[in-house]
Amino acid sequence: MPADDRCPAIPLRFRRELARSLQQVPLYGDARRFNDLLQKLWIIEYDPWASLLERQDNSLAAEIDRHVFRNPDDWSVDYLFEQIGAYDAPDPRFVRFIEGMATGEVRPDIADLQDFVECANRALNQCGAQLRETGIKAGYPEYSLVSLYGPSNERPKNIIFASACKPDLRFRDALNNDIEIVTNADEVLVYDRPIGNDGLSWQALQAWWSEQQGIDNDDDAKRSLYRRLKSILPDDSPPQHRLFVSFFKAFGKAVPHLPALLPEVWLHWDPQTVRERGADALLRFRMDFLLLLPHGIRVVIEVDGMHHYGDPDTRQADPHRYAQMVAGDRELKFSGYEVYRFGAAELLGDHAEASAVSLFHKLFRRYNLTW
Repeated sequence: MPADDRCPAIPLRFRRELARSLQQVPLYGDARRFNDLLQKLWIIEYDPWASLLERQDNSLAAEIDRHVFRNPDDWSVDYLFEQIGAYDAPDPRFVRFIEGMATGEVRPDIADLQDFVECANRALNQCGAQLRETGIKAGYPEYSLVSLYGPSNERPKNIIFASACKPDLRFRDALNNDIEIVTNADEVLVYDRPIGNDGLSWQALQAWWSEQQGIDNDDDAKRSLYRRLKSILPDDSPPQHRLFVSFFKAFGKAVPHLPALLPEVWLHWDPQTVRERGADALLRFRMDFLLLLPHGIRVVIEVDGMHHYGDPDTRQADPHRYAQMVAGDRELKFSGYEVYRFGAAELLGDHAEASAVSLFHKLFRRYNLTW
């Protein structure tokens, strides 16, 4: 099985500590579902000749049936992990196994499920990993095993984007984090649907746009959404236009299943003005582009013009302005965002499109996304 950069590494020592920790909670709630999980991920077979030759079936499948399901106190979790090969398995398979154990199918009792997650995380946290709630499936919380030092700990609640000016908004219901645009609602988009473990794809964004605009035809919705997002890119930033257009030219029919490239996304919003609050109160209000990848990965792409590192009027370097930019980058990274920067000059000239497409190729390969 190929390596998967989206999942954390779980070294052998911590796999063993996890097994010892799981000894404190029931191994499963639904035996049939747990057996299905074992059969799906591990090589576990019965002896097809045992009954015909009238001998005891000593295959691994039969042993598990005897010592895990019929007599659950016979085998420890550590011994089961050893027998199925969990200690030697590649990280992606081991991660899928633990995620499979933390499901409503294997654990129909919600209290049992929560106890399992809490118990598992006591061991996983020691190696920088965690079972984190990333969605809802069949009414049960859905968990993914993720790195504590990678993706953001939270799921997005509202994405305020495609606005060239500061939105005039207010909380309609502060307890539920419901917001509404007070004036010029057509100048800003707010994506407020739940974003699960798969991130936000162009297909999901288009479905939302179709409903918002009352567009039934998929091709019409695609063209309309593309034009709406492209129209908001700054007129004085040809590099941002080149980056946006290059994405769609390069990936073509694969775009619907790839993460949506969201332009002009508001990271911070403050009802006070910069003059009232102070210029350094929030180091970056808006991101040039944002992609929400599977497993909570948040990628920011910035196109750096003169205003990022110098005075656009004097064309001179401004150390204070540059310091603000790098401080803002640090805060983004601490908050779980990955930041990739282009110098504006990279997105001008003959090699501009190749530079943009190269970034997306490398990014999607890193996170094992296909196109």
